[in-house]
Amino acid sequence: MASFRGTEINPKHFHKSQIKFYLIIIPMAVFMALPIVYIFNHAFKPLSELFEWPPKFFVKNPTFQNFKDLFSVTSTTGIPISRYLFNSIIISLIVVLTSVVVSSMAGFALSKLSFKMKKPLMVANNIALMFVSASVVIPRYLIIEKLGLIDTFWVHIIPGLAIPVGLFLIKQFIDQIPNELIEAAKIDGASTFRIYWNIIIPLIMPAISTIAIVSFQSVWNNTEVSTNYINRESLKTFAFYMQTLTTQSNAVAGQGMAAAASLIMFIPNLVIFIILQKNVMNTMAHSGIK
Repeated sequence: MASFRGTEINPKHFHKSQIKFYLIIIPMAVFMALPIVYIFNHAFKPLSELFEWPPKFFVKNPTFQNFKDLFSVTSTTGIPISRYLFNSIIISLIVVLTSVVVSSMAGFALSKLSFKMKKPLMVANNIALMFVSASVVIPRYLIIEKLGLIDTFWVHIIPGLAIPVGLFLIKQFIDQIPNELIEAAKIDGASTFRIYWNIIIPLIMPAISTIAIVSFQSVWNNTEVSTNYINRESLKTFAFYMQTLTTQSNAVAGQGMAAAASLIMFIPNLVIFIILQKNVMNTMAHSGIK
């Protein structure tokens, strides 16, 4: 048996046959990690290094002054940066949780339940996938205005509850669950909600993780809502405030704060993706399988 251990397609332990793969993968991994390393280095550069020419990749004299300046400055209306950051965190948490619930319930209904308008609803969702956000700015504004959401906290949340790509991925994932499993649960007396909660949810956790990432990134990095629908400064988000850092008072001094803010914006995306990336790969592998 020992003589065949090294000939396995995917050996569990290191084998010399893997060296040729490492020679390709490691340089690629280092190259792809360079932007991440640069963002971290850039945030800790003093102003002298931020404007140094030619620019240097690594920081020579790291400093926390950019972060001190960022959290000590206030907007032109006197709103502290902590308010913008608080808004972004609360909005992101609410949207992620509610969008996961909405997408999973709708995906379960469209995949395993029978009702009128089922096919037209799925067709409408697929059509929605083809539109970029810029092409629906005007109709979206008109709808939000009719709903009375302009200049309210809810305008950040309600439009983000239904994500077409989220519904599509979850519906495709649920399609892989055998109908016999659902029928067996019904025979045992399980209600529709119990089937959804006890059977469907545990089986689609990879898809739920993917939707959580997509939903978080879309709302955490969003500046459109604060720009188009919000007038009160206290309701705007951290992503929006980032855009104003280099235009307030001194554009030169604002570069350091903008670098620190970019790192703050980047870290949550990186952490969430690292934790859930395995589930993302599983979702993409299953979403197109019939």
